Amino acid sequence: MGATARGEYDRRTVEIRRGFELNGDGLRAVAARAALVDEFVVRFWGEELRANPKLSRGVAIAAIGGYGRAELYPHSDVDLLCCVEKAAKVEAKDAIRRMSQSLWDCGLQVALTTRTVGECDRLDAANPEFGLSLLDLRQVGGDEALFAKLSGAVAKMRARDMKGFGAALMRLTSERHAKYGNTLFHLEPNIKDCPGGLRDVHVCQWLRGLRDSKGNGGGAGEGFGEAVAFLAALRCFLHYRRERDDNTLDWQTQDAAAQARVGLGGSSQERVDAAYWMRVYFRHARVVERSLLGEGENAGLQMEVVKPVQRVKIPERAGFLLRDGVAHLKADAEAGIDSAHDPEIVMAVFACMAESGARLSQRSQERIASAIPKLSAHLEEGPKLWRQLSAILMGKRAGQALRVMHTVGVLDLIVPEFHGIDALVIRDAYHRYTVDEHTFVLIDVLHELEEDAGNKAPEWRVRFGAMIRELQQPGLLYLAGLLHDTGKGRASEHHAVESARMAKGVLDRLEMDAYDTGLVMQLIENHLEMSAAMRRDIFDAETVRAFVGKVQTHEALRMLTLFTYADIAAVHPDALTPWKVENLWRLWMAAANQLDRSVDEERVRARVAGGAIGGWRKDEKVARVISLARGRHVEVEQFLEGFPERYVRTRSPETMLQHFEMTRLFSSEPFQITFQQGTAVLGAAVHEITLVTQDRPRLFAGMASALAAWGMNVVTADAFANEAGVVVDSFRFTDAFRTLELNESERTRFVGSVRELVAGRSPVEKLLSGRRRGKRKPPRVVVATKVDFDEAASTHSTLLQVIAQDVPGLLRAISATLSEHGYNVEVALVDTEGETAIDVFYITSDGNRLSAEQKRVLGQALSAAIEENAG
Repeated sequence: MGATARGEYDRRTVEIRRGFELNGDGLRAVAARAALVDEFVVRFWGEELRANPKLSRGVAIAAIGGYGRAELYPHSDVDLLCCVEKAAKVEAKDAIRRMSQSLWDCGLQVALTTRTVGECDRLDAANPEFGLSLLDLRQVGGDEALFAKLSGAVAKMRARDMKGFGAALMRLTSERHAKYGNTLFHLEPNIKDCPGGLRDVHVCQWLRGLRDSKGNGGGAGEGFGEAVAFLAALRCFLHYRRERDDNTLDWQTQDAAAQARVGLGGSSQERVDAAYWMRVYFRHARVVERSLLGEGENAGLQMEVVKPVQRVKIPERAGFLLRDGVAHLKADAEAGIDSAHDPEIVMAVFACMAESGARLSQRSQERIASAIPKLSAHLEEGPKLWRQLSAILMGKRAGQALRVMHTVGVLDLIVPEFHGIDALVIRDAYHRYTVDEHTFVLIDVLHELEEDAGNKAPEWRVRFGAMIRELQQPGLLYLAGLLHDTGKGRASEHHAVESARMAKGVLDRLEMDAYDTGLVMQLIENHLEMSAAMRRDIFDAETVRAFVGKVQTHEALRMLTLFTYADIAAVHPDALTPWKVENLWRLWMAAANQLDRSVDEERVRARVAGGAIGGWRKDEKVARVISLARGRHVEVEQFLEGFPERYVRTRSPETMLQHFEMTRLFSSEPFQITFQQGTAVLGAAVHEITLVTQDRPRLFAGMASALAAWGMNVVTADAFANEAGVVVDSFRFTDAFRTLELNESERTRFVGSVRELVAGRSPVEKLLSGRRRGKRKPPRVVVATKVDFDEAASTHSTLLQVIAQDVPGLLRAISATLSEHGYNVEVALVDTEGETAIDVFYITSDGNRLSAEQKRVLGQALSAAIEENAG
């Protein structure tokens, strides 16, 4: 019987899938699967009744959750509730187990719950999810009288605990949204749990059901039904494509969904690209989000907010009022007056939202959206509009206000250039959000810095917070932030230049003076320059001088530093790593000193000109190293002499002393290695291994090869040498298999193995060959290999920059190629952004820069080595 039932279920399931592939109707497919499962539940329970007729009373079989709504997606669990009278519990236990097993044997993932009526008549604050699942209660089989009792108990619970249900719904929804940064604009969204996803559809239906005893309705808001149909079709497509309950809309699936025109209907011959299709997705998600807020508003409920609403004084004649954290535009229907038609009032309410953190009522949003043509006719540009926009941008909750302005069309009315980046997806495996959402997050980050300036925050946030308070016109920074990526909406390779060109039109309409216009334009056009400089040796005088030449003033430098901080932080929550923050701060200090021709710069020159003792003692950090050495200051000074400035600035005195002590052990072991285990805080743990030894060929390449042989993924790396020929190579890496984290004994073996491999006492090829290359997961974004040389970045080295797909063995391939050509790595700076590796090397040939011919040959060799490694 089991095999026959499984075969029938599989056949019927294939029919449902074929039907979906023909008509694309997700709602029909999920209803059909729910009906099919109903048949099998009734069949298997019927078998138990025939074996034991006594079970016809005292046991009711009900569907709950998604199954209860008759929305059973292709690979969703089957939520089944068996309501059992106490007297029948013992006798029904085995029968229920056999029915469940029969369903499992058919390939169904059954989530079975057994309860009495008494256990279903109240909302459990510790487990509100079960109570919510009962809102979708539906009988499938069993004792009808018992189900009537159960249904009555649930109805009474719903009526009695309506407020509790509503509060639990909004709390759970707020917690879920917080996991996704409270935004629906993710580049690879989870279409079930992200804001604007199917879970929010269910919340809308539950809230409406709590208000309307006649049913749960379809949710509020124009286009809601169309949005639900789109999301249902998309989730079916995801399940069928993945053959499992996976609801993440990754890039490959976006391409496939666009090609299949999922949710679009119309002619199958009409092709659409993924970017267009994703905008359709975001449009539907916005509808769901607005419906959710509207239903919550109608029920007198609000989403829980992390930050409290600030009190602000609203003038009597403001044209709007603030009640319980919600702003409402006034209207007088009899007099034909609607505040939504007055641009000054509309801008004032958004300024109030930005300052207080209040929400705008759903009804007010709808009225503003409908009034856009009238607002356009009466909108006054020039200084007045800049004052209004500046008041919004300067508000502590500006990002929240700007999002609503964008949704209702006011932001696009003021800044039409912004429309081009609406829900725009740029694929680079680094950014998490759409371009417009990235802009709003950037503004949020800047305001968070302002708040941190006076609070107990991490030291580096206090530093940057103090810097933002030093700005003479912070509004210009926020305006540049708003406009900095508008050029991405155009087909332009250099979006910063295009964004600056588009910003000029906005600034002209605002009639800003020449100085302010120049500052904003310069910031937008150069907004990538500081990030680019951080990929160079920021302690090299040429790097700093070249960067300073692009900022020129302290105000521009402060703005660019703060902008760079926020721009990186707005990419995704983990993008602004501690070492990036530290490098950003160091670059700012170096640039500020260069602008001032400060004493710090003179110390660097004195160190070079004045010899070891005369120069080093002027450096506070080096003085600390010498004091720790206890009488060995001459040896320590000799050790430090000749190291690049970057080495001294990026190492603590204790670390530098440790490196010095390692050189004293060369007689017993010339290859000294330290290992520091990382701690996983967000994502994988980042470990660090450092080699200190006498310079010789292939050292850096040997370390890269050794780490590759152990299957480690290098995240960042640097390499330095002093005048005495001592090298310090440090590599920070992740361990995908957590070998070092979970096995303490392996750490010692790992360090020993790396030492033997680098020293050449053990062949690295043998270990590499032992690691069979499995089938790599295709990259989400293909990164084209680019090899560039720069002679202006350093006075004594040739700068080599390699941009390539980040794949295992890449650093080994590059460093091995450099070694094979006999080039020396003076400084190495390795970094990774998403799936893009950005590796910078300062290299020399016999102490000199590379010739044009050497660069040509090396460029070809590197491209070939990278291609072979990726193949």
